[in-house]
Amino acid sequence: MAKSGVRAARKGRHARVRAKLSGTAGSPRLCVFRSLNHIYAQVIDDERGHTLVTASTLDQDIKASVNGKAKSARAALVGSLVAKRALDKGIKQVVFDRGGYKYHGRVKALAEAAREAGLKF
Repeated sequence: MAKSGVRAARKGRHARVRAKLSGTAGSPRLCVFRSLNHIYAQVIDDERGHTLVTASTLDQDIKASVNGKAKSARAALVGSLVAKRALDKGIKQVVFDRGGYKYHGRVKALAEAAREAGLKF
């Protein structure tokens, strides 16, 4: 039997995490996706199937300040930006979805920056 790839293993972990949590209108899901060079965050209402807020390292608001920084520092900028945008839309409470990644490094930096910016997990 052939080994499954790293991406397939992450998909399985993400499915396991998603089976336990879901975003509602009162407490939407803050979902994280981490690629090799970038990090993306979305606030999602799973009941309606709508993405309410997004932020990433490719965003025009932070693109200039991202250059030359470490990946964890970039993730922290994305976390504070997604929290600011969520608070502007009236979202104060979220459920954190780590996306099958370890709560470590860039994922942890994003979550802590979002907490410091005012989001409650």
